[in-house]
Amino acid sequence: MKATQALHNLGQSIWLDNITRDLLNSGTLKGYIDEWSVTGLTSNPTIFDQAIKKSAAYDASIREKLSQGKSGEELFFELALEDVTRAAQLFRPVHDRTDGVDGWVSLEVSPLLAYDTASSLKAAKSLHAMAGQPNLFIKIPGTKEGLPAIEEAIFAGIPINVTLLFSREHYLAAADAFLRGVERRIEQGLPPNVGSVASLFISRWDVAVKDKVPEPLRAQLGIAISKRTYKAYCELLASPRWQRALNFGLRPQRLLWASTGTKDPKASDTLYIEALAAPFTVNTMPDGTLKALADHGEIGSAMRADGGDCEDVLSQFAKAGIDVDALAAQLQEEGAKSFVASWNELLGVIDSKSAALKKAS
Repeated sequence: MKATQALHNLGQSIWLDNITRDLLNSGTLKGYIDEWSVTGLTSNPTIFDQAIKKSAAYDASIREKLSQGKSGEELFFELALEDVTRAAQLFRPVHDRTDGVDGWVSLEVSPLLAYDTASSLKAAKSLHAMAGQPNLFIKIPGTKEGLPAIEEAIFAGIPINVTLLFSREHYLAAADAFLRGVERRIEQGLPPNVGSVASLFISRWDVAVKDKVPEPLRAQLGIAISKRTYKAYCELLASPRWQRALNFGLRPQRLLWASTGTKDPKASDTLYIEALAAPFTVNTMPDGTLKALADHGEIGSAMRADGGDCEDVLSQFAKAGIDVDALAAQLQEEGAKSFVASWNELLGVIDSKSAALKKAS
C-alpha cells in the first residue's frame, strides 16, 4: 500500500499546497486525486506569483481580460478564480461523498488586508459570491484584526480557512472566533455547519531556530509545537461547549498542518508528514513532499492526543533561550509581510505581462 493511501486510511486528509494552470491542463492534479489520495488543495499569493510568472498558460486569459478593460488586482482574482473553480469541480465528488467534510480548495483575500477587519470581511464575502462553489474556503489570516472578520464571515455562512497560525494560542483564538460565529448562527436558528480549517504553520519554526539551538534540537521545534496544539485541539473537541454545538449540528473546524515541506537538508524530506499523522486533521503539502511521501514515505502510529513528549521538548528549547510565544508573534508578522511581498511581486508580474501582451497585439 502506498504511504499516501495509508495516511488517508489513518484518517488524515492529504491536500496539495499548490495550484497552477499547467497542473490543471496536464491532468496532473487529476492524477494526484486518483493515484495519491489527494482530497483538497490550498493556494496563497506566493503560489500564484510563481505560477503566473513561470508559465505562458495564463497569457490568453490575461489578453482577454485586458480587452475587457480589466487590470491589476481585479484581473488577478479573475485568473485565480478560474483556476480555483476548476480545482473545486475536480474535488466536488469528494466533497459530496464526505458530506462536506473534505474536498475543499482555498483562495486567500489580499494579504494587504491582514490587519484590516472590515476590508477582510468585505473581500471574503465578495470572493465567495464570485466563485459560487460550495467547496471553496476563503483564507483569512488569524491576526488580531483577522479574528473578528473570521467570526463575522462564519456567522454569514462563508467557509473559512484561518491561515498564518503559529502556536497553540494562535489556534485557540482562531477556534474561538469560529465557534463564536457558529454559536451566533445557532442563536438565530441558522444551520451551524459552516466549513472551516485552522492552518498551523510548521517548518518556519525550525528555520527560525536552526542556528540558535544545539544540534540534537534541530528540526524538532515545529513538531513539538504541533503536538502541543493537537492536544489542545483534541481537548476542545471533547469540551462541553463544543459538544453542545455538535448537538445542534456543528461540523467541527479541523486542524490543518501547513508549511510541511522540509527545509533542512539534513532532515528527512517526509519529516513533517510522518510525525504529524493524526485522524481528523489535514496535511497540505507541496508537490515535492507529496511525491516523496508516495515514493518512500512510511506511516506509523498516529499522534498521541495527550501531546506526547512535547512539553519536555519545549522545555529544552526554553533552556536554549527560545521564547516560543515571542517567536510565534514574530513568525506571524513575518509571514504576513512575506505574503505582502509576494502579492506586490505578483501584481508586478500581472502588469508586466499585460504590457508585453498589449505591445504584441
